[in-house]
Amino acid sequence: MSVEKTRSATHKQSRYPSNKHITGDARTILHWGWDLLMVAHPPCTRLCLSGVRWLHEPPTKLSTAHYSIREVAAYARMNREQRLAFMWDELDKAADLFSAFWNADMEHGIPRICIENPVMHGHAKQRIRNYEEFAQSVQPWQFGHGECKRTCFWLKGLPKLEPTNIVAGRAQRIHQLGPSADRWRERSKFFPGFASAMAEQWGTHALQQLAA
Repeated sequence: MSVEKTRSATHKQSRYPSNKHITGDARTILHWGWDLLMVAHPPCTRLCLSGVRWLHEPPTKLSTAHYSIREVAAYARMNREQRLAFMWDELDKAADLFSAFWNADMEHGIPRICIENPVMHGHAKQRIRNYEEFAQSVQPWQFGHGECKRTCFWLKGLPKLEPTNIVAGRAQRIHQLGPSADRWRERSKFFPGFASAMAEQWGTHALQQLAA
């Protein structure tokens, strides 16, 4: 898919709607012929190391930020064993989505892939098809943002991202966010410095390979 036809997709409506954003399951469009690169940001709630505790002691309730009112109500009626089974099923679903992106080179011919996620726990790794460890981890302060939030990239066909603007700030803003309805949204925001570096470095890399 050419630069002019670049698209983004999520399972929910974007906060900034445009005619270049598709709402739905991204797996249904992996076969569209993405000839430059794919950068995927699958939900990390069930995959990340910080969430592994819920596989042993499930939360007492679900958030309407991630689940429908019907799902929240159904979960509230479950006993502990049912909630544990629910958490493990959610892990399987999350790993299946990550797997679809990770194997898109072999299954859909996407030549260059980046998947962004935090550090992953072992149960998730075991469930991801053809799993490999992340290629690099970066910090916002390496790309013009004065704060800390370790971000990992799983890469195929792409070089490691090079820092563009190392700043002195090392604020722990994300880690120190207090409870709020939008806390999950703030924690999941992707830094513009990362996105700009990806577009410049990886876009140039892909175009050069296509022109060769």
